[in-house]
Amino acid sequence: MKKDFLSIADWSTDELYQLIDLSKKIKSEPKNYSTSLQGKSIATIFEKQSLRTHVTFDVGIHQLGAHAIYLTQADISLGKRESVYDTGKNLERWVDGIVVRTYADKTCTDLAKAVKVPVINALTDREHPCQALGDFLTVHEKMWSFFGKKFVFVGDGNNVCHSLMLFAAKVGMNFVAAVPKGYEPDKNVFKSAVTSAKKMGSTVEINHDPKEAVKGASVIYTDVWTSMGQEAEKEKRLTIFKNYQVNKKLMSIAKSDAIFMHCLPAHRGEEVTDEVMDSKNSVVFDEAENRLHTQKAVMFTLMKGE
Repeated sequence: MKKDFLSIADWSTDELYQLIDLSKKIKSEPKNYSTSLQGKSIATIFEKQSLRTHVTFDVGIHQLGAHAIYLTQADISLGKRESVYDTGKNLERWVDGIVVRTYADKTCTDLAKAVKVPVINALTDREHPCQALGDFLTVHEKMWSFFGKKFVFVGDGNNVCHSLMLFAAKVGMNFVAAVPKGYEPDKNVFKSAVTSAKKMGSTVEINHDPKEAVKGASVIYTDVWTSMGQEAEKEKRLTIFKNYQVNKKLMSIAKSDAIFMHCLPAHRGEEVTDEVMDSKNSVVFDEAENRLHTQKAVMFTLMKGE
């Protein structure tokens, strides 16, 4: 039975640890995996702009010995020129896997249901599992253990927050979403994370006070306040989120060795200040690098036997 990488919720704790371990092996000895997917072709579909996801998938596919076929919305108009189902049924005849970055999560899940080849969610409006995997590899490299440590996401309870919350719950980290009222994470995602956390003996919480939330934190994470597609809300969001900026004062409330994380791109001066972004506690570019290694691990895991 084929497996996809659509949501962190679909993967068990053991499977996520296996991906972390494989990512470390691929990172330390990339040549050992340079022909892993030789002869395979992977379609990468991007409806949204991308730097990190596009480059790391293209480079990762090449480094595994496979061939990337990059398709933009201008190329295929996914779901418009022809149905998602028909597009998928065509692609599965030609390629060994599909990477898709789209707006609606349903587009991604419908595509996965339609095809016999693995589908990887490279970002939807609901989740960003590839980002979370790269982030947790970074956390593991810096701390060597997840269990019992406090991970605080400050800002909008968005797709990145969802995937981080689900991942933290699966590996026993205590997760807090520090968000303004009305911008909480999706209720169903939150419920799923709470269920996973209980099994691991950890907690998942929502807090509307960022200063209270970051007390004792080992990880402080933020994202842009206005995501792609929300540009009309920018001025309103700047007002609502102004007290959720990650700055030196907020970082000082956390543990002295707490790391700062951001999925990028960052709007410096809005959700984060330069002094935090460029500080010794910042690991934002380590995260960006690790996207390459973790996505290679996902592709290897899903496609090596296809």
